[in-house]
Amino acid sequence: MEALLVSLGVVALAEIGDKTQLLALLLATRFHKPVPIVLGILVATLANHAFASAVGNWIVSVIGAGVLRWILGLSFLAMAAWTLVPDSPPEESTAAPRFGVFVTTAVAFFLVEMGDKTQIATVALAAQFHSIVWVVLGTTIGMMVANVPVVYLGDALIQRVPLQWVRIVAALAFAILGVYVLAFA
Repeated sequence: MEALLVSLGVVALAEIGDKTQLLALLLATRFHKPVPIVLGILVATLANHAFASAVGNWIVSVIGAGVLRWILGLSFLAMAAWTLVPDSPPEESTAAPRFGVFVTTAVAFFLVEMGDKTQIATVALAAQFHSIVWVVLGTTIGMMVANVPVVYLGDALIQRVPLQWVRIVAALAFAILGVYVLAFA
């Protein structure tokens, strides 16, 4: 259960202001079809984070626990710094979606998520908790918690929440996790 809750919290925080969240906003304001967009985000996240969790589980079998502790701690500290850097939205295409809103969303989200903060966090969480199922479930719920309101509320939500403060809180959370892992794990 710890893997689920920590994964959910870490990814929900990392996703705030992230390029995939900006992509969700872009898709929502362009297509005005929240259900296929949300389902596309869900499918893309499940696939991407399952892959990332498998990589994280593999990494733990290759390196020792002591080395892993340092890698995880330093990774969380790096995530803290990375979180403070605002992402820019992906470029918008003016063409109509060739394969529909759901497929367009799923493919775009899957590709944009590659090498992203939340994918790297998922690798680290899977390495830490050794539980692909709970980590994927937690990270996927975290992505949905961060993106579904953006899809449904769009610009109104973004205008009311100061993203700089949210980034600072998220960075502090990552820094605390990094220090905790280095000091106590």
